[in-house]
Formats: sequence, structure tokens, C-alpha cells
Amino acid sequence: MTLRALHRRHIETIPFENLDIHSRRPIVLDEAAFFEKIIRRRRGGFCYELNGLFAALLRALGFQVSYLSGRVSSDGARDTGPEFDHLLLEVTWQGSWLVDVGFGDAFAEPLPLAPGRWVSQEKMFHLEQRGEDDWALWQEQSTGRWRLLYGFSRVPRRLEEFSEMCLYHQTSPDSVFHKNRLCTRKTDTGRVTLSGTKLIITQQGQRLVRTLAVAEDVERALLEYFGIPRGALGGDAESSVLHSEAMFCRPRVSWATTHSQA
Repeated sequence: MTLRALHRRHIETIPFENLDIHSRRPIVLDEAAFFEKIIRRRRGGFCYELNGLFAALLRALGFQVSYLSGRVSSDGARDTGPEFDHLLLEVTWQGSWLVDVGFGDAFAEPLPLAPGRWVSQEKMFHLEQRGEDDWALWQEQSTGRWRLLYGFSRVPRRLEEFSEMCLYHQTSPDSVFHKNRLCTRKTDTGRVTLSGTKLIITQQGQRLVRTLAVAEDVERALLEYFGIPRGALGGDAESSVLHSEAMFCRPRVSWATTHSQA
């Protein structure tokens, strides 16, 4: 399977979601933990988890992969986020590619990591090189205007360097991930999203919105549309406050290292 096919299959299969943050379950910045949560427990995750797991898979398949630090734009005009606000990947395979399976409804397939405009499934993106290692990713809107998604540096990073921002997004009420419970996945014909209690299904440009009245309906939707087993929303025993920073984002043995010879 090609890099392009792997990228597309990943975002169509594994949802972007922040359920653990709202259930107050600690997210551990560790490839083995990513594998346990996403593969064994059939969950999704946010950028650190999704791109972290995808990097492990690609390395196991023989690709050269680097973690990159992204700074997400809050207004679509400038990258106002701090360093390590977002984790994305640079993959070397017959050239250099920008790979990101953890940024919601962005590009469906890898983009050539070179200045210029690139099309991904009818969406137009622009990669701007602003310095030796400083880049920006823009997306064209339906109005014809360009929106900045994020800035990023091509300096290779270590997973543990994202620890502080991983903790921030789990614990700070100022983090965008605390605004609403979210689960979203690309489909063959559009996208399906659970935002709070609203189920939004987009198919071939048509948008259907349904309000889910009770928690049981939300859990049913998570299972039906995202393959997430019941219990992901947590309960009294699973929603206790996070006790210490030591529980979060602690690097462990690399899953890619321990499994790459299989």
C-alpha cells in the first residue's frame, strides 16, 4: 500500500476525537499507549496520538519519518499558537512529504513538501516557505480567500518535546479541546461529526444535523459511525480529576522500535 493510500485509509478509519479530555482520562505521550488505545481499544485521538501512531506504523514499514512542531492559527491569518501546539510529520519516500492525519478536515493525502499550490481531493492548499526552516500551510476557502491552517518548522523533534503542550490541551480551560466534545471522521462521500450532542453527516455536499437527546444516543452514534465501543464517554469512576502532571505525556519505550522487526 502506498503512502498516499495509507494516509487516506487512516483518516477514513480512525476518528479525530477528544473524548478522554472530557472524561478526564490522562493521555500518555507514548507510542505503545497510542497503539493500546487506538488499535486494541478501537478509539481515536487528537494530533499527538494520531500522528504519533501513524509515525510508528510508517517507520515499521521502512519510511523515514520526523516529528514536526506546528503552531495552529486561531484566526486564519497568522499562526498564533505556541511551539508544539500541533504535531505533524515529514516523511521521506521518493521525495519529502507533509503528512498529517491529526488535523480534522484538512488534506486527505500527503502533500509534496515544497513551496507551491497542491490539490488534495478537490481542495486547494498552498505551502509557503517563509524562512530556511519556517513554513506555513494555507487552504483555499469556498469564497476564494485563503485561510492559514498552521505554521510549522522542519526541524526534527523528539516526541517528549510535545509534553508540555500535550498536558496543556488536556488540562487548561483555555484549550480549544475543552470547548466541546468532538469526534469526526472522513468518509467516502463526505464527513461524519459528533459535536457535543449534535450528529452532523455530510454526504456529497448535503448536510444533515440531528440532535441526540440522551447519553445513550451519543454512545450509540459513537459505535455506529466511528466504531468506538460503549464506555468511551466515561462514568463516575472514570471521570475523576487528573491528579498530577507526572501521569501525562511521559515518554516510554518506542512502539516502533519494539515492533519494527515483526
